[in-house]
Amino acid sequence: MVNWIKSLDFSQLAFIVGIILYILIILYTIVKIIKDTESPSKALGYLLLVLALPIVGCILYFSIGVNYRLEKLYKRKYTKNKTYYNNTKKIILKNTEQRIKDHAKLLEGKTLPIRMLLKDSLSALYTAEKTELLINGENKFEVVLSELKKAKHHIHIQYYIFSDDKIGNKIKDILIKKAQEGVVVRFIFDDFGSHELRKRMYKELINGGVQVAAFYQIKLYALANRMNYRNHRKIIIIDSETGFLGGINVNDKYINTPDNTLYWRDTHLMIKGEAVNGLQFTFLNDWNFCSKNKVDIYDTQYFHPVSSEKESHNYELLQIASSGPDSDRATIMLAYNGVIMSSKERLYLTTPYLIPSETIVNALKYSALSGVDVRLLVPYKSDSIIVNAASCAYYEELLAAGVRIYRYTKGFVHAKTIVSDNNLSVVGSANIDMRSFDLNFEISALLYSKTTNQQLSEAFMEDIKNSIELDYKEWKNRNKFIKFGNSIAKLVSPLL
Repeated sequence: MVNWIKSLDFSQLAFIVGIILYILIILYTIVKIIKDTESPSKALGYLLLVLALPIVGCILYFSIGVNYRLEKLYKRKYTKNKTYYNNTKKIILKNTEQRIKDHAKLLEGKTLPIRMLLKDSLSALYTAEKTELLINGENKFEVVLSELKKAKHHIHIQYYIFSDDKIGNKIKDILIKKAQEGVVVRFIFDDFGSHELRKRMYKELINGGVQVAAFYQIKLYALANRMNYRNHRKIIIIDSETGFLGGINVNDKYINTPDNTLYWRDTHLMIKGEAVNGLQFTFLNDWNFCSKNKVDIYDTQYFHPVSSEKESHNYELLQIASSGPDSDRATIMLAYNGVIMSSKERLYLTTPYLIPSETIVNALKYSALSGVDVRLLVPYKSDSIIVNAASCAYYEELLAAGVRIYRYTKGFVHAKTIVSDNNLSVVGSANIDMRSFDLNFEISALLYSKTTNQQLSEAFMEDIKNSIELDYKEWKNRNKFIKFGNSIAKLVSPLL
């Protein structure tokens, strides 16, 4: 054996070593996929890809497939003050349980989702002095600009997409003006979604006194796994008094004008009062992850005082659900599953991208088969051909179970909302897809309010007037080639 090795020239030896390394890398990848991938369908997808196209499969898996929730690549940066944390935990647990008791009639049938979020991520049942649904960008930005101008102490702003266009520059100018007035302005942008911001606006903001941080900066865009872990949150916090979250990014296309070629249907939410603390806690964790200028996560100057028992009886109730690779579990998926399973009469869901986990699919089918009025609003055409094809592949089994599916035709529906019975609603950044559940940093508000529920229900009913409802028999008998293409897209959907 030794003599045989000695007889080889350098090129032959290098070839043999290369083959051995090639085989070892493939075997290592296969073992890692089997060991670390929680979803069997996703694991099977990656295994088939690696076996069929070894080099491409390995690159894709390590670029976008590694479960960094297990790897703990991202870690929440809590304060080292354990005493303060424990005291805060006691207050949250006590207040939430008291509010569940005080509002038992309003919260009927919804206490399990509340307690799940409380135990999973210490998400308090907050009070809100005011909540306001903001339908579409033309309504959202009018309110946002007005509220930003009122800032006295601090502005915390975070967006997946922040564009260098008309609305982006209007907000930028206000941020700079407020910073020069002495207001502390912290701004987080996703380095992938807002990459164009770096061309000009970044320097303007910095020179204007705004503290700016790119979330998980990407240096090499090609095959960077950081592209896969996106901060998809849209958060604004003003003086710990006013907060915004939802699906609307900062871009002119979200504002419907006669000049726009595509009507953009989206939903955002403004909240006032103690509930802003849930947004603040998420923002400060993200800030401490991506900025060198750390902030004490429990600094009281950034948090709204807890409402008294007397006040809380007159306010609306809500919880903030946030999740990403820094959370121990897929918190938002668990929350959505809880909302679906707790629905007794009606369940209206709106999502631009539908690539659900098996858990969500089964929950939707269970609810529909149990007699719940389950309706799903999706775009007629998505902005992604592959995602659209994959979504279509799920419709047949949902329709067969009694889920009513509407495809929005007026434009592109980008809202991420849920209406459950008459006392629970959801507005946030998370789509009903595996990217939002497993890969992206997302945030959603669960509102326990009959008023907001009714408003969202009315908006949903208005939207389905501009939609086409799918017929099960017609959909089942659609073109065989299209159906086959949908099936292929569904096969790779766990990788999307």
